[in-house]
Amino acid sequence: MLEKGQPAGEVAVLAKAQGFLKSEASVKAARGMSHFGEHALGWFGLGLLGAVVDKERRTDWLVASAGVVGAHAASIAVKRVVRRPRPDHPSVEVLVGTPSKLSFPSSHATSTTAAAVLYSGLTGRNLVPALVPPMLASRLVLGVHYPTDVLAGAALGGLVGGLIRRKLKKNP
Repeated sequence: MLEKGQPAGEVAVLAKAQGFLKSEASVKAARGMSHFGEHALGWFGLGLLGAVVDKERRTDWLVASAGVVGAHAASIAVKRVVRRPRPDHPSVEVLVGTPSKLSFPSSHATSTTAAAVLYSGLTGRNLVPALVPPMLASRLVLGVHYPTDVLAGAALGGLVGGLIRRKLKKNP
């Protein structure tokens, strides 16, 4: 249902963020990230590539890849319980299609954060600052999530990724 009137609350924050962040280049990049992150497939594929390239830690890469998929599945389960509709206000421009009408939490934020946490442990590089903020911002630029959707998704992905990463460290 389309909300009417002046934006308030999170709709106002989203509209301001979208207005500040949106440019031709940022929309193009955000759409690319959206397609890469859809159903966690890009992150899953990178994990499988890691398993092929890093034979010594193949099992860890496969577990990490499964963890990314598990985090994505957890976000879908939460979405189905919470059932928060996506932004729908004249002040917010939706710039990409979505597979569902449910918004909370952002599955893109969840799987990206899980991948960043898990793959950081395997690469020895902190990937979180490079990967997570751009994906979170992309969901706002595209007008498909409220700010709390992306923050909750990042928290869920960090939790799942962190728990699995601790397990990987215990099994040398």
